Amino acid sequence: MAFTILIVCSGNVCRSPLAELLLREGLAALPGVSVSSAGTIALVGEGMPDDGQAVARALGVDPGGHRARLLVAEQVRGSGLVLAMAREHRSAAAELHPRAARRAFTLTEFANIARQVEDTDFDDVRLLPLDDVAGRLAAVVDIAAALRGVVEHLEEVELDVTDPYRQGQEAYELTAAQVKPAAEATVALLLRGATIAPGTTGAIL
Repeated sequence: MAFTILIVCSGNVCRSPLAELLLREGLAALPGVSVSSAGTIALVGEGMPDDGQAVARALGVDPGGHRARLLVAEQVRGSGLVLAMAREHRSAAAELHPRAARRAFTLTEFANIARQVEDTDFDDVRLLPLDDVAGRLAAVVDIAAALRGVVEHLEEVELDVTDPYRQGQEAYELTAAQVKPAAEATVALLLRGATIAPGTTGAIL
């Protein structure tokens, strides 16, 4: 069984492809997990701009194969986790498939929750076998959804990743400085859920 993570921004050439590349690399060891991205007003078929590619390569990921695609309802419907670059993109995804609203977050929102998840929150995950990666990750998303209104919140301005499109190298570096730690926190939570030992109270394999 597969588990798909969908990352959404506007043009799908700057923010979401960078997050896609970082998450794909971080989760590469998990079988059956795929990461993709799309844009609400995508520059369909275009690659990342040169400044964006330079920043991506500096972070150790290869942006050369990326081509922008338009966000459609089928992508949202088939995703176990939707990570938006800004609140407007989270709303756009939920409008295309309203049932996905519970599993749709901004990237920084999900990362903020991820940093506050306790080992005691993983009780449902521990009921699942280690080889049910998709089931475990779906359970982790349920944990995050349940904690959304409980944990310490970000300020509204912190929920959105800034758009660097056509704003120069410094803008891309600022975006990367937001995306990288959020992607790392997201990866850490998902790996934690995928590897926590069944039937235990917080032991990590």
